[in-house]
Amino acid sequence: MKPDLTIGAKHSIRITVTNKMFAQFEGKVVHPVYSTAMMVYHMEWVSRQIILGVLDETEEGMGAEVKVKHLAPATEGTVLTLEATIVGLKKNFIITKVLVLSNDRLIGEGEVTQVVLPKRKIEALIDYKNN
Repeated sequence: MKPDLTIGAKHSIRITVTNKMFAQFEGKVVHPVYSTAMMVYHMEWVSRQIILGVLDETEEGMGAEVKVKHLAPATEGTVLTLEATIVGLKKNFIITKVLVLSNDRLIGEGEVTQVVLPKRKIEALIDYKNN
């Protein structure tokens, strides 16, 4: 991993809530609002974008832990901004704090931990699980 990451580095994305992002199980919508599962997905995605430019060809990042608080609903058409900020760098672990905002309203917050590993180690772990 290139040494370009620093505490305080940020990245953000904007998404618009669609009906495909609603809280649902087995195809049945439970609530017509942005689901916690989609929030976790987008938190991981914005956090991953921070590390993409610093990975060596032989490395890959993997999610290691996600902590999330879903604080308010967001209905279809709501534009959300997800802001990730690096708050921790420990060896090959990158920790980001993520805020999910609709204008100034806090929809969710959390923390994503990623680990950077050699691709061959990841492949070995996957092969081990498949055997």
